Amino acid sequence: MPRISSFFGIVISMYWNEGAHQVPHFHARYGDDEASVAFDGSLIEGTLPARPARLVREWALLHQAELERNWERARERQPLDEIDPLS
Repeated sequence: MPRISSFFGIVISMYWNEGAHQVPHFHARYGDDEASVAFDGSLIEGTLPARPARLVREWALLHQAELERNWERARERQPLDEIDPLS
């Protein structure tokens, strides 16, 4: 799964061709926890501890346009752009 960002121990990845849910989303992994997250920061599936979930939501809201562009690139099977981490 292509990594597009990482910050504070959280790794953000994206791919679009997934059978479970076709809504635009990305994956956030923190330790052993992983979640599928919509571009508005809401969890679609999985779990994250409270603090990482809050940070992922904040990051997603700051980068919605970039996430949408990457989603389109993924659908066209183009390389994804890295997105700046939360600082």
